[in-house]
Amino acid sequence: MPMENNPVELVDRAFYFILGFSFLFLFAITAVMIWFVIRYRRSRNPVPSDVRGNVWLEIAWTVIPTLIALAMFVSGWQAYTGLRTVPDGAMEIKVYAQMFSWIFVYPNDKETENELVVPVGTPIKITLTSEDVLHSFYLPSFRVKIDAVKGMTTYAWFYPDKVGDFVFHCTEFCGTGHSSMDGALHIVSVDAYETFLEEEVDE
Repeated sequence: MPMENNPVELVDRAFYFILGFSFLFLFAITAVMIWFVIRYRRSRNPVPSDVRGNVWLEIAWTVIPTLIALAMFVSGWQAYTGLRTVPDGAMEIKVYAQMFSWIFVYPNDKETENELVVPVGTPIKITLTSEDVLHSFYLPSFRVKIDAVKGMTTYAWFYPDKVGDFVFHCTEFCGTGHSSMDGALHIVSVDAYETFLEEEVDE
């Protein structure tokens, strides 16, 4: 179920755009450097060439990198705004981070620990805070990483476009149990989600 301005696609596009230009310039600069070493070696060019005062060359190596840097900025900015602009109709789930677990509170006030269940095809807004120290909620499959700070509410959103199971982690060292502060994201059908909301929480 595709969605316009899906943050995953925007982030990946910015990443591959920047990575592509990086490799392009790596090979281009290396090739030119080798060519210069051969073409302008001392035996063939005993008197060094002087290119100062070449207006067109100055313009080229100023304008071209500037345009490329601006293009990278635009791509990155689109990814950033995509991550920060929550679409209308998003379902809000509150998240409370604590040493060393995640508590999720659903719209009907049901709570789960270290397990997030959401319906497929519905944008999910996560509002996050911490009960104690700094934590960081990282959902790699959906390019979401957001810090949890005590006394502050932050947010992020993602679009669960397919049914499946995924993992999330705490990526801010928060104490001796930090390495075990993981959890599971379950993306289920709408009917299965409604059934989940009505189920009693196991004690």
